[in-house]
Amino acid sequence: MSSSEPPSYNPAEPWGGNSEGAAEDVNAQYSGFEFHYVYLIICAFIVWLIIPGIGLLYGGLARRKSSLSLLFQSFMTTAVVTFTWMFWGYSLAYARDASPFIGTLTNFGMMKVQAAPSPGSAYIPEIVFCLYQLMFAAVTVQILIGGAFERGRIVPSLVFAFLWTTIVYCPVACWTWNANGWLFNLPSLDYAGGGPVHIASGCSALAYALVLGKRKHRGDEGHGKPHNTTLVFLGTVLIWFGWFGFNGGSTLNATVRGMYAAFNTNTAACCGAIGWVLVDFIRTKGRFSVVGMCEGVIAGLVGITPAAGYVSCWPAALIGFLTAVVCALLQNLNKWIRIDEGLYVFKLHGIGGIVGSFLTGIFADSAISALDGSTLAPGAWNGNGVQVARQLADIAAISAYSFVVSFILLFALKYIPGMHLRVSEEAEMKGLDIDQFFDEQIGDWSFFQDLDNESHHMRGMTQDGMPMSKVPSSDRSGNGETKQ
Repeated sequence: MSSSEPPSYNPAEPWGGNSEGAAEDVNAQYSGFEFHYVYLIICAFIVWLIIPGIGLLYGGLARRKSSLSLLFQSFMTTAVVTFTWMFWGYSLAYARDASPFIGTLTNFGMMKVQAAPSPGSAYIPEIVFCLYQLMFAAVTVQILIGGAFERGRIVPSLVFAFLWTTIVYCPVACWTWNANGWLFNLPSLDYAGGGPVHIASGCSALAYALVLGKRKHRGDEGHGKPHNTTLVFLGTVLIWFGWFGFNGGSTLNATVRGMYAAFNTNTAACCGAIGWVLVDFIRTKGRFSVVGMCEGVIAGLVGITPAAGYVSCWPAALIGFLTAVVCALLQNLNKWIRIDEGLYVFKLHGIGGIVGSFLTGIFADSAISALDGSTLAPGAWNGNGVQVARQLADIAAISAYSFVVSFILLFALKYIPGMHLRVSEEAEMKGLDIDQFFDEQIGDWSFFQDLDNESHHMRGMTQDGMPMSKVPSSDRSGNGETKQ
């Protein structure tokens, strides 16, 4: 069966047809349109690469003694979010009978999520749409967990991931992308997640850092410095590549608009790198930073996320550049607001998402959104100045809701027996990797331990810091250690 029109959703067959016993070929309804859902499933696979990318990025930015925990959480938060999404998350975000604020449990436990045309696009089977949107939820939660780095316990962070996905992400996604959502119908313009992904995760990470308090710092020269720039670079490579699927697939069809969004994604990332490096070059009087360049790339990607399918290529370049410059100029943001949010999740994703969403209202061009054959989304660029005010309403609502609810949720968890959010001071000093894991560390520590032993011996000290002169000669060993 071939048709010039895509299939339509039939409420009498919410599963998309009866496939039991091969009674009906549910694939036939998509005959001639297969390329749309093949394209989207490939985009979903590409988005998945952002997950290990963030793990490597965060692991490289952290101190060596706590980087393993960030690699661990990259996969474990994905596992928790996947369960949450299947359990009730997808239904709370995308149920067809949702209210303007949150979905129902129509699709609880993946009920009726199979072959019917999805609520996002008639070209896409619902199971494909569900997987694609799951990747967004998983990436968002992983971003916000960065607010707890180097002092947050892992088990409470995973419990928080389940609750946050349910109470914060799903309602905000419903507001923004569900056809019944109040922001969708305002309408605010958010192509791929400036609000639900970046503003929500950034503001929630700020709440996480605030509730946990500052890290302990006792003369540690590595405090606040990335321990492995190579990991940061590799993580950024995966994130940049994954963002092609993140933005390129958000049209939910394989039209020219999706291709244009992919072009804008690369443009903004490159211009973001230029913007951040330029600020660093001026600030340091002619020097560069690999980490700064990578942060500029990510800032550009964050800024273009809400705009990628709405703006033409030169405004996309400007959005990437301006977002990176704004974020780079907020280098001392933690000091100004007196918090310790060492991975800069709030600065890069919260502030970056706000800048991108605001600029989307200015530069949105209906000629670009119409590249999918049907969408008209004019901004101030087309004389629709009120769109800027709608974007500000979107920013204010998502920022306030995500921060306040996250803060209350974390404070409640903090006082539940067994759910202490923060590791002990001793565990923080020796590092989360040693405290929370067994027999695993980043890299080979033996070389440094040998150097430490040699250093103690040369200074006439035991490993415990005791002067060798105070240790009986019969109890001394040749390597500076006392005999047990």
